[in-house]
Amino acid sequence: MPRKHEEHKQHSFDSYCKKILKYTARNCFAKIRKRGERETLFADMTAQELAALSVTDKYFTDEYIFSVLGGSVGVSDADLAEALNTLPADRRDIVLMSYFFDMTDREIAERLNMARRTVAYQRASTLQELKKLMESEE
Repeated sequence: MPRKHEEHKQHSFDSYCKKILKYTARNCFAKIRKRGERETLFADMTAQELAALSVTDKYFTDEYIFSVLGGSVGVSDADLAEALNTLPADRRDIVLMSYFFDMTDREIAERLNMARRTVAYQRASTLQELKKLMESEE
């Protein structure tokens, strides 16, 4: 009789282990399925979605810093930075304020105590000069 009792205990333990393994496997597959419903493969993403998730480090790039209105503007293009350096400081500041600080001609004129039309004329003529400088470097 003790032998039958031992066999019964062994069969009960085997059955218990099999149930545990079965339900554990079921839970794992359910977790994987739920995660798959929430996740998106990189291959399925559009270029815009990938760009939104990525970051480009700029540790070792050369950046030229220009000081404008107590702030700084970084220009990473060497040719543009060289062309900007050849300009008179007041004209360079007008271009930098316009394009890097997104300031209007009226705002620039107020900051520099100039007439708005003067700022507009100097910005336009400076851009023409920059264009010529950049084209001559190529």
